[in-house]
Amino acid sequence: MSFALPYALLGLLAIPVLVAAYLWQLRRRRRNAVRFSNVALIRAVIPRQRMWRRHVPLVLVLGSLALLGLAAGRPQVRAEVPISSSAVILAVDVSGSMCATDVDPNRLAAAQEAVRQFIDKQDDRTRIGLVVFSGFAQVAVAPTTNKDDLLKAVDGLTTGRGTTIGAAILKSIDAISEINPSVAPADTGDGTGEGPDSQSPTPGTPTPAPEKAKTVPEIVVLLTDGANTRGVTPEEAAVQAAARGVRVFPIGFGTTEPTQMVCTSDQLGGGLFDGPPGGFGGGLGPGGRNFLVVDEAALQTVARTTGGEYFKASDADQLQGVLSDLPKHVDLQERDVEISVGFAGVAALMLLLGLWLAGRWSAHPQ
Repeated sequence: MSFALPYALLGLLAIPVLVAAYLWQLRRRRRNAVRFSNVALIRAVIPRQRMWRRHVPLVLVLGSLALLGLAAGRPQVRAEVPISSSAVILAVDVSGSMCATDVDPNRLAAAQEAVRQFIDKQDDRTRIGLVVFSGFAQVAVAPTTNKDDLLKAVDGLTTGRGTTIGAAILKSIDAISEINPSVAPADTGDGTGEGPDSQSPTPGTPTPAPEKAKTVPEIVVLLTDGANTRGVTPEEAAVQAAARGVRVFPIGFGTTEPTQMVCTSDQLGGGLFDGPPGGFGGGLGPGGRNFLVVDEAALQTVARTTGGEYFKASDADQLQGVLSDLPKHVDLQERDVEISVGFAGVAALMLLLGLWLAGRWSAHPQ
């Protein structure tokens, strides 16, 4: 058990002071009693009472004060809560490679349908946020229980150049920090993956080990079909997520042999595109990296670093299956649950019982 306001526990120091004052008062009464020579006369006048009875009400009152002191410190226990008590951030890749038709009708359309079904299946208490990323990342919908807003945003997804997986993770952290005060915003810039301060490090640069942090109930579900093309690397972003207790569950989508890319006018936000896989800044990058194929090694590292789990989906059915089964993997999550109300409730009962016994036993001392 921990306390959100540990300094409030200083109020418990009043308990031993009250006990000492009570004992001093009892001793004083005994000294005054020996001044009367006829003790038998005093016993005849004063009603007989069991000695322990007169102490019970005070013990109950002091116990209630002690519990109220503990409640003031806002005690918390680590307990498992269902996913409906937390939030899910969906980070969806909308890079040009999502127009690849190796998944029918294309990757983006299949992803949109799977995400729609995932949103529809969640109960009304689960907050869902939507982060979209291509050449930069942005929060399309802040965590909410309004499914209509989420579905409208999913239906309106359009593609862009580039794939900034690391920036998407950082943006997801920022979205979580808005609803969970214990999660600090991401450290790197504004999470867009742009600017000189967000360039990728030299290949082979070791990623620092993440600091240990309590796991928060909010999670990130990252859906991507390619590899990071610019900005902070997924591994670096994962270190920041792990340091904040945020788990990332990456989903690698698409086959290893992408075909031509065909986007609808709605997915492009303009005219119809029909061209080869490299038409959207894809193809082979430095070191022969094919940005149209999932970088499984990077995504597995993200999952391992943050305490999440990596999933692979080669077609629409597998993707829907992964999203449908996801709650089974994160259904119960650890969270700090405040129990100060319980302490206060027991304290109130003890106080009422002490007052009732004091009144009853004073009226009926036998």
